[in-house]
Amino acid sequence: MNFEYFAPETLQEAQSLLRQPGKRIRVIAGGTDLFLKLKDRLVEADWVLDITRIDQLHFLREEENRGLGIGATTPIRDLEKSPLIQKKYPPIFQAARLLGSTAIRNVGTLGGNLCNAAPSAEMAPVLIGLSAQAKILTPREERILPLEDFFLGPGQTVLAERDLLTEIQVPPMPPTSEGVYLKHADRGSIDLAVVGVAVILTLEEGICRGLKIVLGAVAPKPIRARKAEEILLGTPIEDARIEKASQIAAEESQPISDVRASAAYRREMVKVLTRKAIREAVAALSKRPAEKQ
Repeated sequence: MNFEYFAPETLQEAQSLLRQPGKRIRVIAGGTDLFLKLKDRLVEADWVLDITRIDQLHFLREEENRGLGIGATTPIRDLEKSPLIQKKYPPIFQAARLLGSTAIRNVGTLGGNLCNAAPSAEMAPVLIGLSAQAKILTPREERILPLEDFFLGPGQTVLAERDLLTEIQVPPMPPTSEGVYLKHADRGSIDLAVVGVAVILTLEEGICRGLKIVLGAVAPKPIRARKAEEILLGTPIEDARIEKASQIAAEESQPISDVRASAAYRREMVKVLTRKAIREAVAALSKRPAEKQ
């Protein structure tokens, strides 16, 4: 594990290092995953670029009518502790508090969690459900794309070697929407998700006007259960339809069997967690004052 370590303090300095030719460069933003991979020689690097000292990438702010901006090096613990997140973006809070241990949440960052692209990562399903976008800085330009298109497979994203994820942008949640994130965890592996389900539901006068069901840890990357969503869209929320949507979500999942769970068990847990998440979202919306509905 031989490499040179750099800790730039500005984006300009980071970009200058990234432009250097002939170097295998790995970017870390917390390092809870990458250093283990380097130690086990699963990845190799000539240079390791630690971007956590770049203040421009560490922020959590809300802009009127534009929603939430989260810098790539913002620690997961900041999301868990933020009153803004807890009040206005509750599914982000739910996912953050379920991610690993407190020690990991203090060090691990949102950008690191997403760029590691583990199928079991907590933050991806929720942010996809919230229609988040990723802001990416390349050597030539800055571009924005839906987070749903960011992931390619286990450990793979659209980022080229010299690209940087700089920000996650989350639209405002409408007052008629509610989000829920649930997971079934493997207690033997710092609570790694065996199955994760994010549900973002919009209800107007008892009718489902918007729904996203996003599944984690049951496919090579986070996936939308689109056929399940269609069962409830435009209809009253009824138990029979919730049950049918949950079953279809399980059928849409693409789990594997491994040391943590069988594929069949994961499918059953998708059904259970989808049903529970939809019901919790409906219950939360029913408790809101009528003027906010």
